[in-house]
Amino acid sequence: MNTTQHVTALGQSLWLDNLSRSLLHDGTLARLIAEDGVSGVTSNPSIFQNALATSPYYADDLARLKTGEPDVERRYEALVIPDIQAACDLLLPTYEASGGNDGYVSLEVAPRWAYDSTRTVEEAQRLSAAVNRRNLLIKVPGTPEGVSAFEALTTLGINVNVTLLFSVAQTQAVFDAYIRGLSARMQAGADVRRSKAVASLFLSRVDTLVDAQLTAIGTQAALSLRGKAAVAMAKLAYQRYLRIFHGEAFAALAQQGATPQYLLWASTGVKNPDYRDLLYVEPLIGPETINTLPDKTLAALRDHGDPVPRVAQGVAEAEAQLAELARLGIDMDAVGNTLQDDGVKLFEAAFQKLLLQAG
Repeated sequence: MNTTQHVTALGQSLWLDNLSRSLLHDGTLARLIAEDGVSGVTSNPSIFQNALATSPYYADDLARLKTGEPDVERRYEALVIPDIQAACDLLLPTYEASGGNDGYVSLEVAPRWAYDSTRTVEEAQRLSAAVNRRNLLIKVPGTPEGVSAFEALTTLGINVNVTLLFSVAQTQAVFDAYIRGLSARMQAGADVRRSKAVASLFLSRVDTLVDAQLTAIGTQAALSLRGKAAVAMAKLAYQRYLRIFHGEAFAALAQQGATPQYLLWASTGVKNPDYRDLLYVEPLIGPETINTLPDKTLAALRDHGDPVPRVAQGVAEAEAQLAELARLGIDMDAVGNTLQDDGVKLFEAAFQKLLLQAG
């Protein structure tokens, strides 16, 4: 058993935070599934922008689409949906073996609808129908409007990856929406057993912003907290998950076969070269979680990871660290709101570059 397989044996799913036609055509994704236990794939506009820019496998299709499809956004979808479908097909055995609890591929609603709940629901339904795979998750941003859309989509039976979460408060709002959406679905007499959702909590960007604030404060107490905010936040989010989904709030739904909304650790590649490359992996290994890893971070885990279940450890220390951040004047909810707005802008910029490439 290699390191990545050991991690999955501890109850954490490892997903690949990358997708391109090259990964599909050269067998890399199939190999990662077979040898490393990779059990899911996440994509976003930045990932597809890079794929179209670096993979040679899109040129012929793009040339054909430019002569036959006048709508540039439909051209983009015609390029990426086959990749999503192919990845779903590769992961279908994982999905079936897990009883529908794993083996998912994520496709994002266009970022420009991040603040429009009605359009997000419409686009999610359209993309879900276009891909037509049981193991698809539609990515919806965790903005207030996105959370409202997520609740509606859950009631409709569309499986969702709620993305761009940067705080415990934002994550709590998503958990609450999942329970409301599932409850409405159950009350309508619909089956909740195949409903699936994950909550993607972004990590490295939190430390990037908080570290800058700590450096500006400059005291020894402040500087000692650099590189600690994101993991502390994630550990407290996991405690919130346990209380909600293993408690009274979810009990009636669990009795009907509903599954909890797992936390997915996202943005897990370190951005500060002074930090250990597995800073956002090793401390957060544990059951009923997912970590989506860039290629480089997955390779690091395979090479020198220490697979120990730590996500439920050090909770008191995490609470103390976040309390000290608050004492220093750092508002983690405000940090989360800033990063979420910035994240929408970054994905929208990447999406516009994608459309230029497809144009």
